Amino acid sequence: MRTKFIFITGGVLSSLGKGLAAASIGALLEARGLRISMQKLDPYINVDPGTMNPFQHGEVFVTDDGAETDLDLGHYERYTQAKLGQRHNYTSGRIYYSVITKERRGDYLGGTVQVIPHITDEIKQAVLQLDNEADIVIVEIGGTVGDIEGLPFLEAIRQLRADLGKENTLYIHVTYVPYIQAAGELKTKPTQHSVRELRAIGIQPDILLCRTQIDLSPEIRSKIGLFCNVEVNRVIAAIDVKCIYEVPLRFHKEGLDERIVECLNMWTRAPVLTHWEDLISKVRDPQYRLRIAMVGKYVNLRESYKSLNEALFHGGVANNSEVEIDFINSEKTRGEDLLNRLAKADGILVPGGFGRRGIPGMLEAITYARENKVPFFGICLGMQLAVIEFARNVAGLPLADSTEFDSNTPDPVIYLMKEWYDYRSKKVEKRDSNTQKGGTMRLGAYPCQLVTDSKAYLAYGLEQISERHRHRYEFNNSYRKVLENAGARFTGLSPNGELVEIMEIPEHPWFLGCQFHPEFKSRPLNPHPLFVAFIHAALERKLKYEA
Repeated sequence: MRTKFIFITGGVLSSLGKGLAAASIGALLEARGLRISMQKLDPYINVDPGTMNPFQHGEVFVTDDGAETDLDLGHYERYTQAKLGQRHNYTSGRIYYSVITKERRGDYLGGTVQVIPHITDEIKQAVLQLDNEADIVIVEIGGTVGDIEGLPFLEAIRQLRADLGKENTLYIHVTYVPYIQAAGELKTKPTQHSVRELRAIGIQPDILLCRTQIDLSPEIRSKIGLFCNVEVNRVIAAIDVKCIYEVPLRFHKEGLDERIVECLNMWTRAPVLTHWEDLISKVRDPQYRLRIAMVGKYVNLRESYKSLNEALFHGGVANNSEVEIDFINSEKTRGEDLLNRLAKADGILVPGGFGRRGIPGMLEAITYARENKVPFFGICLGMQLAVIEFARNVAGLPLADSTEFDSNTPDPVIYLMKEWYDYRSKKVEKRDSNTQKGGTMRLGAYPCQLVTDSKAYLAYGLEQISERHRHRYEFNNSYRKVLENAGARFTGLSPNGELVEIMEIPEHPWFLGCQFHPEFKSRPLNPHPLFVAFIHAALERKLKYEA
């Protein structure tokens, strides 16, 4: 059976949840026994989101092969078994860069290079390289119908129906049906206009996913179907839910998966959704409630730490606990204000980030966690700052710093390693401060050897692990002995011992910093071991103080 393609577009306004819708559809089709793969096509001109401000675009999700991708790939991996990488996220910038490179190389034999067919052919090629990778490939088009930069992508998927045939392609359009409270009515006009925009460029949606606050009545569904030329049973209500992991179950109740396999003329088994039902059952009735203080620099936009927020949620579910996150802006909240908020927390987490802004506030939080025996979890930058704080306040190196923040520090406990062995490329990589931003990064999955009598080993139950990275600066090995003599332990190292991956304080109930980003591998049905252990330590502390 050849691969079939589902194309998901969005209309009316942004942030409708196309990514969650695509991921949930993937989960439903997997529950029917189908193999699925997923892809995100983003219209912005950046080659990838790696250098974009988190306040503008949210989190950068990293795959095993080192791709810096849109955060929607995080949704795809959390909801499905799909293994994603470089081939599963393309931007306009990447597409145009490829076409321009070919033109400079002479591949087009002197012909005039145009949006059609050259750009659209490049987009089609990006999609079709996933042919035969799975039974169904779900392709989400970023942006909103009507955006000028998205037109080449829409034209490409229009052509793909002609190329592949109607039985091998499916168009799903996510739209919005607002509820006007003053009138007490749902309004269908925005959906009608959005579908009209699509039809004007030659795409007739097969299924409509209608985001709405309240259910769609039969009359409303009938009206939408009539004006949008869509069968009534293919007008699906996407009602707001309290927990995003309810979405696959809601879509199934609406009959969405049945409509999809019907449109694609496929036979599948009945869906097995007991694992999702069990998850939601746990979420609805937690035994405990915890507060975790997240002290970072990008907290004003929750999407900046999307995978991290979800990983904390997953760790809470595994401990039968509801996790409330207190987002603390480390740049604006300092001194007594910070200490008062930390005093209400059962655990403290310092996440990743770049640059010196907000660093003093994070260091204050780490000092508080260490001195007051509050469970602490430092991730990437959080791990580096834990090293700096320990070096300054415990190991007798008061001027210790990272060369990222102070290039002239006398004790660079964190620095830019000039050479390091890349376990993926199997060669020595070199970098310095003049290297292009992306080129200085250690990206993707790397192996890590654990010390067996450590908190990390207790969490994983494994001697060797593989975790994803996204950072430039490393721990300076020349300070390892000094810090170990002061009471720190480095319990996770690269197999050759060159790179420090995990730092712990054994005398503390639970104090762990890791150079990698464990949140990228956490799943609701398979929570990451470090988040499970961190939340468990926070719960133990809470119960101890309440006893």
